[in-house]
Amino acid sequence: MLWALLTALFLAILPEPAAAQRSPVILSTTTSTQDSGLLEVLVPLFEQKTGYTVKTIAVGTGQALALAARGEADVVLAHAPALEKKYVADGKMLDRRLVMYNDFVIIGPAHDPARIRGMTKAADAMKAIAMTGSRFVSRGDNSGTHVLEKALWKLAGVEPQGAWYIEAGLGMGATLGIADDRKAYTLTDRATFLAFQKRVRLPILLAGDKPLLNIYSVMQVNPSNGPKVNRAGGAAFADFLVSADAQRVIRTFGVDKYGEPLFVPVAGAKEEDLGRKE
Repeated sequence: MLWALLTALFLAILPEPAAAQRSPVILSTTTSTQDSGLLEVLVPLFEQKTGYTVKTIAVGTGQALALAARGEADVVLAHAPALEKKYVADGKMLDRRLVMYNDFVIIGPAHDPARIRGMTKAADAMKAIAMTGSRFVSRGDNSGTHVLEKALWKLAGVEPQGAWYIEAGLGMGATLGIADDRKAYTLTDRATFLAFQKRVRLPILLAGDKPLLNIYSVMQVNPSNGPKVNRAGGAAFADFLVSADAQRVIRTFGVDKYGEPLFVPVAGAKEEDLGRKE
């Protein structure tokens, strides 16, 4: 009898089996999701709901996907659709699902030396910046923003080089700081721009062109990428991002601080049906 009581008492103080087995979830994501402050809201909500803990690695999308392909992450939240689809096709990522979108904008000095204010095509603006030799700061880090920037230069028929073209090799927040210091143009996602607006004096000079649509997707990491991949944790976080609870948070995130939401939730939508933020 005494042995039975002691055994029951010992078992009662043990952690729940499910909680004990739950390894931390490693989220590989872009700097924009961190710089905007969105993860500071979503991650604690996920942890509270599931009992998992999350370790976030915020880098450029190219790096985020490369980390996951090496089995060093469990789930990826990124914003470079063409690159993401390649990783899915190669079997490195699984179950790509849309989470949200916003848009990219071109910002620059108020005196606008390249005279892009009033233009409607981003490629035309990039060409004007290059032709006038106006300073432009590139992230230069193979992020989703950098991938789009290179696509815009290609559309403009420009190979950017010279003293006017500055490659930061940094995240979006740091790139905005350099552009502001140098009174230069740059390409940025709207969410990070709004989050840094009090520190960056450069106005938005062009927005609304269709190529500037900025789509974020979540992907689970293929467990075959490495022995440490937390398949269950990655799947749980991916499912959470497209859940009704997370989508409600995304829908209103930023309204109280900036007067407008920083992202539009689109879980379950088709990529070709997405509109653009004017």
